[in-house]
Amino acid sequence: MAAVILNIFRIQFPDVAKADPDGLVAVGGDLSISRLLAGYRSGIFPWTDRPLTWWSPDPRAIFDIASFKPPRRLAQKIRQGQFQFSINQCFSEVIQNCAKPAPGREHTWISPRFIKAYTDLHRYGYAHSVEVWYKGMLAGGLYGVAIGGFFAGESMFHRVTDASKAALAFTIAHLRERGFVLFDTQVATPVTRLMGAVDIPRSEYLQRLSQALKVPTSFV
Repeated sequence: MAAVILNIFRIQFPDVAKADPDGLVAVGGDLSISRLLAGYRSGIFPWTDRPLTWWSPDPRAIFDIASFKPPRRLAQKIRQGQFQFSINQCFSEVIQNCAKPAPGREHTWISPRFIKAYTDLHRYGYAHSVEVWYKGMLAGGLYGVAIGGFFAGESMFHRVTDASKAALAFTIAHLRERGFVLFDTQVATPVTRLMGAVDIPRSEYLQRLSQALKVPTSFV
């Protein structure tokens, strides 16, 4: 672990202020643990494979952890106990399901190389999964990366209606309880917009990220 942490500070990414208008920062490199952590700490994340690309969009989409409230119908489902939740119980199954094509997402950026890289991050304690269960079946979930008080939501999936939204609501509540201050959802989608994702300028995001990385907490 110490070697990984030391290597983070030897890896240099281009200045995000020089990113392309669409947010592209760099092309190439690898998905080593050190490079991934250095990227997230710099406000940069990988998005495509072959070629491997690194991004820092402006604006940046986030969830406000402190003020988040799930939609009423979803909150009612959760209160009624229709779903059960767990953390880090089956990371591999979650990320593999996130990688599968789905209606409206016929192509996925989560290649086998991404799966291996984030599974390695999970083994080192930086990547985490939230699982949603329905009648004993894995109904949905999400995974993301946590560093200090910062969490980057990477992807989510569902097999049962509202299961991915329930995973998101549970995750935000969990982050609030653990003292996290920044939930990065990178680029908003119709679903995350519906759940309350908002855009902020990249400059503001980077300021929040700098403060969040100093928060002494952990996902588990």
